Amino acid sequence: MNGIALTVLLSQLPKLLGFSVKTEGPLRQIWAIASGVLEGKTNVVALVVGASALAAILLLKRRPRIPAILIAVVGATLAVDGFDLAARAGVSVLGPLPQGLPMPSLPLIGLDDLKSVIIGGLAVALVSFADTSVLSRAYAARLRTPVDPNQEMVGLGIANLAAGFVQGFPISSSSSRTPVAEAAGARTQLTGVVGALAIAMLLVAAPNLLQHLPSTALAAVVIASAIGLVEVADLRRIYRIQQWEFWLSMTCFAGVAVFGAVPGIGIAVVIAVIEFLWDGWRPHSAVLGRVEGVKGYHDIGRYPQASRIPGLVLFRWDAPLFFANAELFRDRVLSAVASSPTPARWVVVAAEPVTSVDVTAADIVAELDDSLRAEGIELCFAEMKDPVKDKLKRFELFARFGAETFYATLGEAVKAYLRSHPVEWVDWESETP
Repeated sequence: MNGIALTVLLSQLPKLLGFSVKTEGPLRQIWAIASGVLEGKTNVVALVVGASALAAILLLKRRPRIPAILIAVVGATLAVDGFDLAARAGVSVLGPLPQGLPMPSLPLIGLDDLKSVIIGGLAVALVSFADTSVLSRAYAARLRTPVDPNQEMVGLGIANLAAGFVQGFPISSSSSRTPVAEAAGARTQLTGVVGALAIAMLLVAAPNLLQHLPSTALAAVVIASAIGLVEVADLRRIYRIQQWEFWLSMTCFAGVAVFGAVPGIGIAVVIAVIEFLWDGWRPHSAVLGRVEGVKGYHDIGRYPQASRIPGLVLFRWDAPLFFANAELFRDRVLSAVASSPTPARWVVVAAEPVTSVDVTAADIVAELDDSLRAEGIELCFAEMKDPVKDKLKRFELFARFGAETFYATLGEAVKAYLRSHPVEWVDWESETP
């Protein structure tokens, strides 16, 4: 959200200063704004009007029952109209709105324009998707309300389809309008309906009502709302509990500052995907043992005092099994067998964390089974999910092992091993309440 706030602030700051900036990219915008100020382009009167509106909003918003934005906007409009600041001081105003509602029509384009329309449409769709998904998720977390990304995309598509029939602008959640609506007290989607009806009434009945509304006051409204998007406290909390996510956020912020909102978000997404793949590529695994007085089987790395059943290796793999980590899985199983304190007879893979298996991984599991069988060791599985079993059936691996080697729980696998291989072993599970 800090990157979005930066984008919004840079887009509105020139309006607050009373001049326009026609450039893209945050760094270029910052340079253009600084150059404009140094060259004396600032409209002092417009700045005073906008700064006054901004100060009023920030001061009055502390009292929720007072409509701070409405008071600031009305006050700025009356000041511009009363002192004729548009003519005397060159303060930019909204001007009269076109009267009447647009008539629906079927947009037709020629074949020569089809390529540019498709490319432009895809670009707009990407920007709208990024804008909507990031903003909706951020506000869902902030306001503790559920959000359905699929429903968001369906609504966005329907809205843009309808806008196309009246030659409207492409629609997204808008990183400026959404904070403004939330700052004004909006709590439900009904806000958009009321806003649309109000705009329709203005266009039909009172197109000149807002003609003296200064652009600098509108900029003040957006800036005040964008300030609320800055989340310093959340950044501190993220740094405290998960530093890599903090630096990911800083990378996204830097990407937005250097390249713009969408490229910055794209950089953050790519880094997050790389991190996710790295976790899947080099996942955690554990050899399990029985801890005295504690039910279940636990990582002997965390519980060095854990007892291990003679001849049985309980191995847990904490990730999906796919081409990138399948060889590592095989190597770690063989390493667990080699480091067993007693000659291994069974290897039971605790497969509850395994959510998927691909063809490459299935082939390597078959190779692992061949290697273990050559040493007289049986490979079994416990707690494997049914969808993963279904994949093994399609890969013809389930039939290779046999249904009897797949156990519902680790406890069942251990009991089966103890029945076929009598060893001295005290099962703490039967003695622990």
